[in-house]
Amino acid sequence: MIITAISVVLILAGLVFFLGAAVGLLRFPDFYVRMHAAGKGDTLSSLLVILGFAVYQLHDFESFSQNWLTLLVILKLLAVVVFIFLTSPTATSALMDAGWEDKMKPVINEGRSNHLEDDCGKANPSEL
Repeated sequence: MIITAISVVLILAGLVFFLGAAVGLLRFPDFYVRMHAAGKGDTLSSLLVILGFAVYQLHDFESFSQNWLTLLVILKLLAVVVFIFLTSPTATSALMDAGWEDKMKPVINEGRSNHLEDDCGKANPSEL
């Protein structure tokens, strides 16, 4: 009963972060902030949902010798979490770099400077 409650809480928390990422994609003003919401929200929510599934697999776990298939399922779920942790930030960064190379300008309040553009303007093109 406790394991089921913990898994439900983890899955619901993951769904809340998915919803937050979706709202961020719709509401944020420019490409870079939207990508930040998508990358962070996707990674954290996937972690929580998959951990909820892994915890749920423990509901009838008795011992390693009797339930080695359940342990194998849990290890596969954790491998998926590691894969998402490695690929999601990398993909988000690659998409942001592609947006910058396509000259997508961030929305910046008047009177504030674009530090990324300042840094890229001072760099030697051969160093990039």
